[in-house]
Amino acid sequence: MNQTFLITCTVITGFLVVYHHIGYPLILKLLNQKSPKHKVTTNSRHYTHSVNDSELPTITLIIAAYNEQRWIADKIRNLATLDYPSTHFNVLLACDGCTDDTCALALATMAEPECCDLNLQVINFPRNRGKVAVLNQVIDTVVADLVALSDVSALISIDALLIAAQRFEDPQIGVLNVHYRLLQPGSVGEQAYWQYQSRIKSGEAALGSTLGAHGAFYLFRRFLFEPLAPDTINDDFILPMKIVAAGYRADYEHSINALELEGSSQGQDSLRRRRIAAGNLQQLLRLKKLLLPRYRGTAFTFFSGKGLRVLMPLLMILTLLGCIALSPHDDLFFALAVMQSCGYLLAAWELVYKPKSSPKICKLLGYLVGGHCASLIGTLRYLLRLDKGHWQKFNG
Repeated sequence: MNQTFLITCTVITGFLVVYHHIGYPLILKLLNQKSPKHKVTTNSRHYTHSVNDSELPTITLIIAAYNEQRWIADKIRNLATLDYPSTHFNVLLACDGCTDDTCALALATMAEPECCDLNLQVINFPRNRGKVAVLNQVIDTVVADLVALSDVSALISIDALLIAAQRFEDPQIGVLNVHYRLLQPGSVGEQAYWQYQSRIKSGEAALGSTLGAHGAFYLFRRFLFEPLAPDTINDDFILPMKIVAAGYRADYEHSINALELEGSSQGQDSLRRRRIAAGNLQQLLRLKKLLLPRYRGTAFTFFSGKGLRVLMPLLMILTLLGCIALSPHDDLFFALAVMQSCGYLLAAWELVYKPKSSPKICKLLGYLVGGHCASLIGTLRYLLRLDKGHWQKFNG
């Protein structure tokens, strides 16, 4: 192989690896610091009726649930505490062929005194069809101004709906994302990853629109919803980005919190990341028009974030192999090959042996490399048509 060509390819792949992990986040951070911040005014409603209640948008919150008996009672109690007029807020709990006591516990919790004022309807589908099928059917029945989607295991801050109503006063906002937090991170790497994702979301919003949403909790305008394809994998990306493609903005609100109660084991996290990776490739193919220049900042973030993430495992492998091939001829490439090899060995040690007292950098490397390995597997599974849009509850 021509050495000049090999050097060029290695430099390009190495640049993209560094850019995706370091350069792109730095660019977003700088742009976010310079962009004007939306200030949320303190709302003094405090659960009391007000003449201004009639001006608030109506909101329907939908929960698609499959075997969620562990968290359903806490979720309903949390929704009952949200500070929003009951005349403008209702909840639809869609149980998708649950084989546990999710429905029974939901009905029992609704009868508790503190939950009696919550307008909640339980829809018990007898057959498990998958989340996308449930969302398509249930959202089709909604007549509210705004639709909120939320996971059973995520608690929502009590003023979330009031703040969201204020943000949707901007007619250009079609989707609103919130700050996702973990009650019990499964690892140092997982905690650092979600803190990193929050910063990325804020930076993406500064450039025009956040990319996707987190299923824990997000809201969108009802009239902008388009039914999802039955085989959709990452519904919480495809749904909001179709709204962005229609010319609306997906924004981020740090003062609204969604707190994840359910911890994840390393096995669960790996399965989740494989599925997300398969969805990343699917959404890149189906939303490729968002890469067109007319989408400006969104096109930049879509390429730099989601686009490169799909290619990242391959780019990392090619960079390492290129440096190894060039190392006999150049000291710089030899040093780079050694550095990469050491980094991957530390990550492998962390992933295989899981030492409790290893340095934080090793834990972060392990989580990063493990994520890219899961991403490679997920991408290959999608290409081989092994991943479907059907959901599954993982225990661990």
